[in-house]
Amino acid sequence: MRPSLTVVLVVSFLTLAEVPKAQVTPSSKSSSATASMDRKLQHIQSNAKLAQPDQMPTEFAEQEINAYFASGAVKLPAGVQSVIFQGQPDVVTATARVDFDQLKAGRRSSNPLLSMFSGIHDVVVAAHVRGAGGQGYVNVDTVSLDGVEIPRFALQMFVEKYLQPKYPGVGLDSKFALPDRIDTAKVGLHKLTITQK
Repeated sequence: MRPSLTVVLVVSFLTLAEVPKAQVTPSSKSSSATASMDRKLQHIQSNAKLAQPDQMPTEFAEQEINAYFASGAVKLPAGVQSVIFQGQPDVVTATARVDFDQLKAGRRSSNPLLSMFSGIHDVVVAAHVRGAGGQGYVNVDTVSLDGVEIPRFALQMFVEKYLQPKYPGVGLDSKFALPDRIDTAKVGLHKLTITQK
């Protein structure tokens, strides 16, 4: 996964196995939810190495995913201070605390429309997400800063100016190959179910 604001907040819920291996570290807190998440991720990685992977679905509970992120097991991009996910059928809502000045890493713009992306804000991203045929799909529906919805054209400008130079291919509508032979990923009510093939 390319860790950008939009993609980390949404795609991570779609499949945590999409986080680059270098960014997944052993959990610093050993809660039962975090330990369960660790075991499931290890199963996915070892299952992917088999000639014929077990096609039994692996289910991640929302509680496990949120505990895993809270434990520090996933290194978020600079500026993304925390993230909490909530799953509904085919939709993920991610809430994060973001320091945009740190996220932009010194890149400036004279465009007044981009000035809203500065300082520290509570960000809520809602997106349709799915995985099918070994491909992941993320379609961002809305993004709000401190409860105010951001117009799509302003989001597009932000992505083009600050995210795409660092993470090519990232956009408000993204398609990417799923790792570890993951064939499908389905978001349900407070859960994510994946199958490997």
